[in-house]
Amino acid sequence: MRFLPLCLLALMLTGCVREYHPISSAPARPQQSSSEPERKPAPRPAPVKIYTDATDLVSNPFRDLGEVSADDCQSSSQDSPPNINTARKRLQIKAARMKANAILLHKCEIVTSTPGCYRQAICQGSALKVSNQ
Repeated sequence: MRFLPLCLLALMLTGCVREYHPISSAPARPQQSSSEPERKPAPRPAPVKIYTDATDLVSNPFRDLGEVSADDCQSSSQDSPPNINTARKRLQIKAARMKANAILLHKCEIVTSTPGCYRQAICQGSALKVSNQ
């Protein structure tokens, strides 16, 4: 008599399984409809070199693409402190969007007089397109 409920339970559990997918070594790729083109990963921008001294640029011809600035804000005293490295990284990202391959860094500092931020790390520089000649 105990065998019948066990068999019914096993029968009900097999009805919950959707499909059998054998495990293979190749990763499964989702099926795409024919109207959607295959997506390629976005190309990563080339790294932007940071120059801190203008004399390093004397031997290389370059073109100035404009001023760039970036910041890292600490909203309140309980938040993590602002980081100059984060502000520099954001500066590099902004310069890469401008198609620059270098930055002449003017200054990086932590200020406390910014509205909306308890403390703020600010970096400013010039985005440059340096030729390798």
